Amino acid sequence: MKIKLGENEKIEDLQFKNLKIIQNKEGFCFGIDSILLSDFAKKIKKNSNILDLGTGNGIISILLCEKILLKKIIGIEIQKEVFELAKKNIKLNKLENKFEIINENILNLNNIFEKNTFDAIVTNPPYKKKNTGIKNEKETKIIARHETSATLEDFIKVSKGLLKDQGEFYMVHRPDRLVDILNIMRDYKIEPKILRFVYSNINSEPKLILIKGIKNAKPFLKIEKNLYIYDENGEYTDEIKKIYNE
Repeated sequence: MKIKLGENEKIEDLQFKNLKIIQNKEGFCFGIDSILLSDFAKKIKKNSNILDLGTGNGIISILLCEKILLKKIIGIEIQKEVFELAKKNIKLNKLENKFEIINENILNLNNIFEKNTFDAIVTNPPYKKKNTGIKNEKETKIIARHETSATLEDFIKVSKGLLKDQGEFYMVHRPDRLVDILNIMRDYKIEPKILRFVYSNINSEPKLILIKGIKNAKPFLKIEKNLYIYDENGEYTDEIKKIYNE
């Protein structure tokens, strides 16, 4: 399929079921956190209607379209430029019948969807609080990395309103925000059910956390075994290779 690429755009092979992704080399490119979240969320129930909050270039939704038998996934992306890139990626992978993208702030979704609409929500939200970190980043990177348009609480509050009763919530974030995450999830009746820490290697501190919650569920938290990205030789571990389908 012929797709017109922008000046700084390139097509990369995801090495999974012939999926490809267009990235803007000057914009915010997806990282391993998005790959890990798509794998963590692959147990979403069949025929689910899924919402992807802050979908970026569509990487998580695109992978989920092939990892699970979903009914439909809708991505929400606030940045017009990134939204247009995600549309190209949907077309490139011929996923128009499964994956829809909407250019909107997540705070306005109550004007678009009825409450209790979705079976599952996935999100890789901005990790950094507003006015922290590097200040001279390109705007697309600032919005992707910092809570400029919506906070962590906003993402969880919106998810609570849009999830069906017993609906599933999947998120990747940073360990230093874990206390905030657990407190806010409980405040909005999304009970934390599964937590997994991700490490660069066996000698490092945790780099990421993967967390699953269920709306209006009873309390019980399972902490899964640690996930290590690199082995002692600096190579991907067998589990990471499996996730990447190598």
